[in-house]
Amino acid sequence: MKNDYRQMLHLEPQKGWLNDPNGLCFFKGEYHVYFQYAPDSAEGKGLKCWGHWKSPDLLHWHFTGTVLSPDIPEDRSGVYSGCGFVKDGLLYLFYTGNVKEEGDHDYITSGRGANVILVTTEDGHNMSPKKVLLRNSDYPDYCSCHVRDPKVWEEDGKYHMVLGARTLDDKGCVLYYVSEDLLNWSFDKEIRTPDSGYMWECPDEFILGEERFLSISPQGLPHERYFSQNVYSSGYLKLDTGAYTEWDCGFDFYAPQTFDAPDGRKILIGWEGIGDIPYTNPTVASGWQHCLTLPRELSLSERGVILQQPVRELETLRKAPQPVKSGESFKAELPFEITGGCEKEFSITFEGVLTFEYRDGEAALAFLSKTAGGARAARFAKLDNCRDVRIIADKASVEVYLNSGEKVLSSRMYPEDTEITVKADGISGTLYRLDGIEVIPDE
Repeated sequence: MKNDYRQMLHLEPQKGWLNDPNGLCFFKGEYHVYFQYAPDSAEGKGLKCWGHWKSPDLLHWHFTGTVLSPDIPEDRSGVYSGCGFVKDGLLYLFYTGNVKEEGDHDYITSGRGANVILVTTEDGHNMSPKKVLLRNSDYPDYCSCHVRDPKVWEEDGKYHMVLGARTLDDKGCVLYYVSEDLLNWSFDKEIRTPDSGYMWECPDEFILGEERFLSISPQGLPHERYFSQNVYSSGYLKLDTGAYTEWDCGFDFYAPQTFDAPDGRKILIGWEGIGDIPYTNPTVASGWQHCLTLPRELSLSERGVILQQPVRELETLRKAPQPVKSGESFKAELPFEITGGCEKEFSITFEGVLTFEYRDGEAALAFLSKTAGGARAARFAKLDNCRDVRIIADKASVEVYLNSGEKVLSSRMYPEDTEITVKADGISGTLYRLDGIEVIPDE
């Protein structure tokens, strides 16, 4: 069947542009996923708003439409990224109100307002009036106009907020604020590390096990074969050592955010895309662009590395299992999942689309045609050994999880047909057909 590139497992807009996930939370019995949304342009032009999905189980979703739009002076140039925080039966949504002034400005040192704005909601989609909490004058005087992306949590009887920032001397950092009442905030401290780019976006401090981490999306890192291969990076700092590890080594991953499920799981969702890319997505011609990653459960390995795995709810979509044997070829209908153990060296090929292989300590994802990859070429990950692999292929994306999610590579892909010939060498496991998630549109 000819592929229309409409995803069956990943959340994506029916029209327009999607980027950062925002406001992720579980509230009043439902998961809430907000996202950066330009409903009138598949290229991200026009109004920058928040769209909203909700679900009782991460499988059945309802799109409630555009829930926040730029409609006050302090956010007139865009409702930018932010977070959700649940307290006493209310969902508090904090976001950056973007303002671009007219005139001769570089919009780095002048001409841009970055306001932290709060709304509350009792149902997730009907919003209170907006309240401006912080303006440029409330940030340290060494900051440029680029301060954004609030993430809020409660700890030790106080509320805490992190904001990503760019300093006037082009250093990325995270600003910390504290509050007694969620309304009045004061500067507390900053965190930065040497040689870590000119801007840190989308900060998110969280605890996993007994370790404390800070997720950031730094811009301006040097590019290497196994590190910062994309135009912008996204990873986490281990706060006791300052060591930085990238979340994903694929082509399409940025701006992730974590939240807590009601059963205590820490779940991460990212944007399965990235800004300012040198490659393309053919869905633009059909009126939409980008999707979110699969929701991922986070856990901590014995070595202190964060492991990522698709949330267990997705396993209920499996059907028609069949064995995968080394050296054999088979046909698979998208979406599908391949999971299994691997030999010292292995490869798996989607005929005419891509190949994934591991040998000599290197994992490589490479596209076999410019069309199938939208001009994406190859991405690499360094791994001392590889014991197992899990691949989830949707109609226009692939996510590869190695060693129980020690390394992940995510990418958009664009095969012409939904039936793919697959060849596996050095892998023994299982192929599953996958049912799709349900998404009910409101717009």
